[in-house]
Amino acid sequence: MQEVMRINAIVNDLVWGPWMLTLLVGTGVYLTVILGVPQLRYFFLMFKEVFGNIGSKKEGEGSISSFAALSTALASTIGTGNIAGVATALHLGGPGAMFWMMVSAVFGMTTKMAEVALAVRFRDKDELGNWRGGTMYILDKGANQKWLAWLFALFGFLASFGIGCAVQANSTAEGFELGFGIPSVYTGVVVGVLTALVIIGGLKRISDVTTYLVPFMAIFYIVGGIIVLATNSDQIIPSLANAVKYAISDPMAMPGALAGWGVKIALTKGIARGVFSNEAGLGSAPMVHATAVVDHPVRQSMYGLFEVFADTIVVCSFTALAILTSGVITSQPDLSGAQLTLSAFETTLGGTGTMILSIGLALFSFSTILGWYWYGETCATYIFGVRIIPVMKFLWIVVLLLGASGGVLLGDAMGFLEHLWDLSDTLNGLMAAPNLVALLLLSGEVRRLVKDFDDKRRSGEIKI
Repeated sequence: MQEVMRINAIVNDLVWGPWMLTLLVGTGVYLTVILGVPQLRYFFLMFKEVFGNIGSKKEGEGSISSFAALSTALASTIGTGNIAGVATALHLGGPGAMFWMMVSAVFGMTTKMAEVALAVRFRDKDELGNWRGGTMYILDKGANQKWLAWLFALFGFLASFGIGCAVQANSTAEGFELGFGIPSVYTGVVVGVLTALVIIGGLKRISDVTTYLVPFMAIFYIVGGIIVLATNSDQIIPSLANAVKYAISDPMAMPGALAGWGVKIALTKGIARGVFSNEAGLGSAPMVHATAVVDHPVRQSMYGLFEVFADTIVVCSFTALAILTSGVITSQPDLSGAQLTLSAFETTLGGTGTMILSIGLALFSFSTILGWYWYGETCATYIFGVRIIPVMKFLWIVVLLLGASGGVLLGDAMGFLEHLWDLSDTLNGLMAAPNLVALLLLSGEVRRLVKDFDDKRRSGEIKI
């Protein structure tokens, strides 16, 4: 295991290193330029499309509604990254990490938009008649790069069991143990049963559950964040000012946990955790957006824009500001991850804050388990065919149980969790390389789709 983790550390330094982060953000910048700054041009149109068509039936091919696809995608992206990931970025990169997290999200909106548009454009049906799509289909059908398509599917399949299942199950168990003292083994069994009841019904049941779960959990957490910020309202402006100030200057003179953080660390950690949270550039969410009933690929890409906006610019901002305004980042410099966010809520709201954070963490993690199951199944069916689906469901529940309680059963909970996170982080990052290749190779196709959408909207052929 030590040798495996040593190799993993080397690979991780490459896939989450400066060159990959530059490529991730650079691709977003490039797409933003050639598409005419769509995150601004479509900003109000995005809200009109997302909230103006809830419950309405669109014409077109697909399996689930556009809003159900968005909910399932948000179920996957709004997870531990919004609570533990943001806190880790601030712990390692200081207040400036928040600024760079938001910058990466702005350009990530365009990246996600392009991913979704291409996923709908090149989607296909499997042997059972289910719609499938994503980077592997884009590379296969659009770029004629089948070997890269297979490689992406392999990385996605392996990553799903880590970042989408075991890690999330562990966080769900941790949330209930922190807030209510429930042993992780019990939580694992309950979550395993609930997950089995959902995924056995396929994408339709997953989307039905997430359509109700995601809005509830997001509002629940945001309301808790608003209460924390209202309690510490006098610190909001100074915290925002520090985020900007220390994004471009070295905070060597600041005390406690902030001592020694430089601009480079703030930038790299902010961008890395932002990408980890909203998954823009990784190619995961397009796998569910590709199943939406929609009349034009760019219409569905509006939901991709909104997904990054909601995940990072809204939810992650509340986490970051709760930590910064509460002062725990300097008063408790040894804390990181979910423990740091928990401390911010607990310091401000006492036991109520602990309960809000614990429930929020558990719901975020559980929803991610559901959403990422579809990603794992889609990658698996591309490689092995539909015969793998029953095996995939069984393996998902087994890995979930190990993730929730495996560390305890193995007698080294902390070591188990640390290895789990590190391996998952690397596999998640490995998905980005073939996905970015697909986006760059087919950027001309994205531009053509956007122009066609704008022309049809102006002519009245497409109405929003």
